[in-house]
Amino acid sequence: MDNGSNDGSVEMLAQVQAEARRQGLGFEVILNTGNVGACTARNQGLEIATGDLIGFMDNDVAVRHRSWLAGLAAVLQGSEANGIVGPKLVYPFAPYDVECAGAAISRGGRVQYRGRGSALDAPRWNEPTEVQCLISACWLMKREVVAQVGGLDEAFNPAQFEDFDFCYRARQAGWKVLVEPSVEMYHFENVTTDGSPDVKFRYVTMRNWVEFKRRWREVYEQEDGPDESDCGWAALETRPLEKTGVPPMV
Repeated sequence: MDNGSNDGSVEMLAQVQAEARRQGLGFEVILNTGNVGACTARNQGLEIATGDLIGFMDNDVAVRHRSWLAGLAAVLQGSEANGIVGPKLVYPFAPYDVECAGAAISRGGRVQYRGRGSALDAPRWNEPTEVQCLISACWLMKREVVAQVGGLDEAFNPAQFEDFDFCYRARQAGWKVLVEPSVEMYHFENVTTDGSPDVKFRYVTMRNWVEFKRRWREVYEQEDGPDESDCGWAALETRPLEKTGVPPMV
């Protein structure tokens, strides 16, 4: 799904689509004339997606593990209750520290990117874990989850907290949300949203945070989330693709 890009993405997609078809792979492109919001664009994709498993992968995510889809699919297929699974997201430059190993919500409604800034091999962030929520930069879910709870709530357009809201809705319906850290993917943190002049990123984040708390306060206040002191947002270094180059696949 392309939200009115003017940076060559449309032309790149056309080339990749042609190559995918030569390889016998189905590949459809939805072109929006403007930025309709991440929630709306993803929902457009959900409307035409086929298959038992559906994945989200943002344009600021790059593959680190070639077997990423098989690894995530194995988690979903391991239990009927497993509904959504995400990889461990890492920074796309050495030493490839953890960017997010699932997300957590404190009893006061503050967000923690689990493991943010930790070493890639830190034991605490390398255990498969059921989590409160995931960021949707990359995840895989069962079609039944979407059929039961619906798509992303477009009240959170253009982005931010729509993924947490979706995970809470899924969990409310009885599905488990998990992170599988043996699957690693690169994430160029906030490169897309910070670089979009039509997205007032800080304002949108605060507005949607307030809405998320309004909806789910009675739930996360009763959960065993992280301490408030562990939810500070560390201003870590980020690097766009032109500074890192294409990171290696393993």
